Amino acid sequence: MVEKVFWEDPYLTALDARVVTVDGATVTLDRTVFFAESGGQESDAGTIAGLPVTEARKQGKEILYRLPDGHGLSPGDPVRIEIDWDRRYRLMRLHFAAEIVLELVYAAFPGIEKVGAHISADKARIDFALDENIAAHFPALQAKADAIIAADHAITSAFSDQAAERRYWKIPAFAAVPCGGTHLKRTGEVGAIRLKRKNIGKGKERIEVTLAAR
Repeated sequence: MVEKVFWEDPYLTALDARVVTVDGATVTLDRTVFFAESGGQESDAGTIAGLPVTEARKQGKEILYRLPDGHGLSPGDPVRIEIDWDRRYRLMRLHFAAEIVLELVYAAFPGIEKVGAHISADKARIDFALDENIAAHFPALQAKADAIIAADHAITSAFSDQAAERRYWKIPAFAAVPCGGTHLKRTGEVGAIRLKRKNIGKGKERIEVTLAAR
């Protein structure tokens, strides 16, 4: 099973590792900083042994990396893993912004059901089962989210069950939330955000979260 160093240090952008298995274009590694899509957060972009990773996906507790055909790697080979840091950092910022907004919506609408979520490097979206226009609540949601970000709280991210690879994040006096993504150290790193509403069908509302230009 791969050692997921991206949980220990989500700010690490490169790592030396070894190939464990090779199955055609797909390889596994003994350790990695390359996050595979999970919990709605997209995979990192980057390279292994200088080769572009075309797919990273979870299989149980393992991560499978697809490389170009003819990559030439064999089990035991040393490799250098490098990720696109600008993309990772935007994913981390948008992921945590979405987490803040989600918890605020849960507080504002007790019992509301989240029916989807996705975090890309450009925007995050959260979908809810809701029969009213959620944009009417944006001023309050935005103000509360801005206050949490501006307070620059320390963010704790750790295992709740290491054997099962269950993790959580928490910030003081706000929330403790199960999540296996890559997380910031402080809420202030999120920066300014904007909220946008989309109606995606009867009885459904979408909140899109984007990062304001710095």
